[in-house]
Amino acid sequence: MAEIAKEKLAALMLECPKPSGIILGYGTAGFRARADTLPWIMIRIGLLASLRSKVKKACIGAMITASHNPEHDNGVKLIDPFGEMLDQSWEIYASNLSSLDDSIDALWSYLEKLMTQLNVQLSDKATVAIAYDTRQSSPFLSHIVQRAAEIFDTNIMNYELMTTPQLHYTVRCYNDNEIYGRCTEMTPGVKHPEQLAIDAANGIGAQKLVVLQQRLSDLFKIEIFNDGTQGRLNEKCGADYVKLYQKAPEGLPLTNYPKYCSIDGDADRLIYYFIDQNQHFHMLDGDRFSVLFASFISKKLKEAKLIDQVKMGVIQTAYANGSSTNYIINTMSVPVACVPTGVKHLHHKALDFDVGIYFEANGHGTVLFSDNLKTKVKAVIEDENRQDDEKLAAKQLHVFIDIINETVGDALADLLATEAILCLMNLSIEGWLDLYHDLPQRQLKVAIKDRTMIQTTDAERRCTTPAHLQDCIDELVSKYPSGRSFVRPSGTEDIVRVYAEATTQADADKLADEVRKIVEELTK
Repeated sequence: MAEIAKEKLAALMLECPKPSGIILGYGTAGFRARADTLPWIMIRIGLLASLRSKVKKACIGAMITASHNPEHDNGVKLIDPFGEMLDQSWEIYASNLSSLDDSIDALWSYLEKLMTQLNVQLSDKATVAIAYDTRQSSPFLSHIVQRAAEIFDTNIMNYELMTTPQLHYTVRCYNDNEIYGRCTEMTPGVKHPEQLAIDAANGIGAQKLVVLQQRLSDLFKIEIFNDGTQGRLNEKCGADYVKLYQKAPEGLPLTNYPKYCSIDGDADRLIYYFIDQNQHFHMLDGDRFSVLFASFISKKLKEAKLIDQVKMGVIQTAYANGSSTNYIINTMSVPVACVPTGVKHLHHKALDFDVGIYFEANGHGTVLFSDNLKTKVKAVIEDENRQDDEKLAAKQLHVFIDIINETVGDALADLLATEAILCLMNLSIEGWLDLYHDLPQRQLKVAIKDRTMIQTTDAERRCTTPAHLQDCIDELVSKYPSGRSFVRPSGTEDIVRVYAEATTQADADKLADEVRKIVEELTK
């Protein structure tokens, strides 16, 4: 069996040779590069997916997408059994497979050693679920993943066109043999949401939004733009474009709708915005979702008389605007935990709470609910001695939990949840924006000789080296009302990122520039 598998692998490697000089590392986004350079890595990821499945004795997902990247790019990432990202210890195996020479003997030798280390056999059962976005290169690349995995005697479930969050959710449901979530009306007796115009980034989300539009037409009214029939994927549209350029995307009429939102190419990020009477653009990003979701959930927990029985928290990174943090802590009385940058840190910390809410600034985020919380909510619903308003609040929480995709940030689930919250709280998009006012901020990049010169602690908010750098930053910050600043090294290049905020844009700009000069001086 091993010899046959080796021969099949050798033949596939001849079809999809590794380009000379290429180096790819597996990170949070998996492998990502120009699509025409990726066929060889799809072989290795298919093999790894099979091995992961054999070890975990569960279905593993393989998603072909490059998310918000241009259409000529593509990528692949693996999904673990509970719909979470691939375990970090296996990222090393992925990168090792990537670094090997394009030699069947070298690759097979490494695979044999890995199987011995993992205590698995070629004949062990494996199941891999594959899906992909709308890029032209995706079906071809997914077929290579499938062929590679099948060499290791793997059962393949090819779901073809899916959003990234859909595959995360599907893998979780398959392994648990249970369906999570449902779309039911959670707003009885409440006026339905205002009409919403959605920029679908010319991606896979547009196809799935059409399904939502058809099935939920009685609950909310949406119009879909940038649906892929004309424009190019992520080109001058999508959540990342809106966030980066702080303006509305192309292909969207800006006079006919009270509110707008954009998703990204694989539908895991969501940004809301509106145009006011003076034609000014206003954006609501990840911090705003954290505040909105926390406001709603804490309100319903209070109404259900559960607020003192559960542990609720919002998880942020140092990049969260200070005003959002102050509002959550001081106005809402909800704890905030700060973690290093990266969704894997946010998601992991959220597990510490009965209700753990996290969103990155780019609009990627979700809410995690503990089994303890779900049990208590169900108990209130079933308790005949509870008041009607308590039971109603519990029922609304129950449906909200079902709407949310707890495995990963999901633009469509978050969109449904947002519209329901705005409805139940009788809150306009302007009212949502007015819950708090962002402090002006400025971000800069500083090129240095060696990024490892900068070391940080306290969730990247304070520097430990070089000596005296943090003391200098503290002294500068003390001169500005509501001032805050931190520096952190890039993970991939020799630059340092500077963040500063203050009560005015001029002060934020000045503080950032002063911190930049200190960084340059102390890293000469």
